Amino acid sequence: MSDTASTTDTASTDSKLQDKGAAPPRWILKIITRLHVMLSRLTGARLGNTLGGDEVCFVDMTGARSGRRLTVPLMYVPHGDDVLLVASLGGAPKNPIWYHNIVKNPGVDITYRGLRKSYTARLAQADEKPAMWPVCDGCYAPFADYRKRTARDIPIFVCSPV
Repeated sequence: MSDTASTTDTASTDSKLQDKGAAPPRWILKIITRLHVMLSRLTGARLGNTLGGDEVCFVDMTGARSGRRLTVPLMYVPHGDDVLLVASLGGAPKNPIWYHNIVKNPGVDITYRGLRKSYTARLAQADEKPAMWPVCDGCYAPFADYRKRTARDIPIFVCSPV
């Protein structure tokens, strides 16, 4: 193999690794989110409660810039009386948009299997997260892969009942 071919192969491999953590385009995420929420609402929460066999909840939040109420389907991670929300965005280099909404407006409503409750969210502290990751990974195994894909410290919100 020539030096040129070796360099090209290495660059190609490096490019593939860098793309591994890239988020899908925002417009695709919006469409998927809206369809998922619509499916749940149209069926009275009978459908859309799982994703690949893992539990999903619907988080109602206030937009950081718009002030509108928004609903986002997220993986359901119960932790005692609390619910953990993981801002992974599939291991992308940036936080998901909904992260900024909850930071600015920590009052959220979480609907799980048709049962809606009000919560106050706070960001987990660095010393809390090592104990939380096994809980998160137990509810949705890909979270472990997402942490490997990014240099970003993936935030976890602890949502406590109001």
